[in-house]
Order: sequence, then C-alpha cells, then structure tokens
Amino acid sequence: MSIVPEELYPFSSHWHQTRGLKLHYLDEGPRDGPPVLMLHGNPTWSFYYRNLIPALSDQYRCIAPDHIGCGYSDKPHDRDYDYRLASRIDDVDSLVNSLALRQPLTLVVHDWGGLIGMAWARRNPSRIAKLVISNTAAFPLPDLKRLPATLALARNTALGAVLVRGMNAFALGAVFMAAAKPMSKSVRKAYVAPYNSWANRIATLRFVQDIPLTESDPGFDILLDTAEHLHLFRNKPCLIAWGEKDFVFDLQFLDEWRKRLPEAEILRFPDCGHFLLEDAAAVLPQKIREFIDITDESNHGHNSE
Repeated sequence: MSIVPEELYPFSSHWHQTRGLKLHYLDEGPRDGPPVLMLHGNPTWSFYYRNLIPALSDQYRCIAPDHIGCGYSDKPHDRDYDYRLASRIDDVDSLVNSLALRQPLTLVVHDWGGLIGMAWARRNPSRIAKLVISNTAAFPLPDLKRLPATLALARNTALGAVLVRGMNAFALGAVFMAAAKPMSKSVRKAYVAPYNSWANRIATLRFVQDIPLTESDPGFDILLDTAEHLHLFRNKPCLIAWGEKDFVFDLQFLDEWRKRLPEAEILRFPDCGHFLLEDAAAVLPQKIREFIDITDESNHGHNSE
C-alpha cells in the first residue's frame, strides 16, 4: 500500500533482497537506456528524486533506491542490521550488481548519498560515466568547520535520540529547515510519512550517529580512503549543483569539492537550501538533463558560474 499519494509519487515499486532484507527501489525508463543511479540522504528517501526522474526517464534508466531503514525499504532492528556506512556501500553494490547494467552509469548524489555513492564509486571507477553532486561531502569536515549544534545534539546525546525517535524531530525539522522555500503540506507529509513510529525512525537516528568525524569513528577509514581517491574522477564529466543557503553543507564544502574536482561544472543557487531539488525544482532537473545529454567520456567539463 502506498504511503504517499500517487500524484506525488507515480512510480512502480521494485524490490531487492540484501542481507535477508527488502530494499525498495525505483527503476523508471528504458531498460537499455544509459543508467542513472540516484542516492538520497537522511532523512529523505527516493521521493527526493521524484521531479528529476520524469526529466530523464524518456531516454535514461533511472534507478533510485531507498536505503535500508528509509522510504519503503525494510526498517529492521539493530540486531538485524548495523546501520553503518560499510553496509550502506555493500547494499548499493548488491543492488547495482543485481541489475546487470551493461554500461557505465551517471551517479547522482545528495547528503549521505554523497559519501555512500562516492565510496562505492571509489571501488568501481570504471562503472562511473558521469557525476552529479549536490550539497554533500565525501571528505572530512573542512578546516575550522564544526558539526552544527542540532546535529551534535542528535548524534551525541540521549535527549537527541529521544527527540529523533520519539518525536520525529529530525525528519520534521528537515522539511522546515532544509528547504529555503516553503514546501506544500502534502510534500512535507510525504517526506515524513515513512518515519511514523519509534521503530520506523531508527535510520534517521542511526545515520546521524554514524557521521564519521574522528579516527575512532566507524567509517572514518572509508571516508579518508574515499577522499584520497576522489582524483580518480577528475576526468569524468561532473556537475556540482549547490544550494548556498544550506546551513550544514555550506560554501566551505563547495570549495573543497572544487579543489578536489577542479574540472567540474559548477551551478550555484544563492536562494536555495539543502533540499536543492525542492528549492530549484523549476530549473535543476532540466539543467541536469542538459548536462547528461551533452557530456561524454571525452568531455571534461568546464567551470561556469
């Protein structure tokens, strides 16, 4: 049964078994079309890509999974899934392998999808044709940057855990704070719909608790390894689209991406926030379509601001 109205999310559900769990994903467009893999973050789900998919799916095969614990995917107890970065990467690998894609893919990433996706790409650089990156990181916090207080509360305190799982504070806060432009009530309801109980909010909390900040954190070794290998993608066509009103992934993160992928094309949105595909829904899907259409392996992109 659908948890959101069909007019907002008019897609067919597909399911992949990983570790005995059901991972939900969208698979829209021609099966022989160039594949586009879209990875969401926290507390979003594949719903985040609902406006991008129709802009591409006439020609491209659009694959958008829900991470375990998110969207329509299973939301297991900790005893059945560890909710760690390494498992997230393995889940993506399992899904992509099951699809038996015959050509390299365009990887679209946002928020946690950036680290998960780029860590997977670091292991599979030949599978990557192009990159579309927005408001995310795949490297340690930039110099002098600190984790925002709201995230630190959720990550490090018992009170934060109760607020996230008991009151859905993380998902509810995001639909009001992560977009710079007001979202309709129906869209806000759709974003939080999968996280409707203490049990079903496990991933929104575990994602925050799994943010790798120091060497002692699980996943920090993966983060460092990924950051040290971003140079593998310098010659891949790359579009970096950035909402400048993001209070977490701010301009310091954009500057870091520009250092690491200096050939990338840059699209800056001064009036948009973290949920860039919401704030820039009127223009960004078409911009991404144009980028994917015109780039190929021999085109290294260019800077434009």
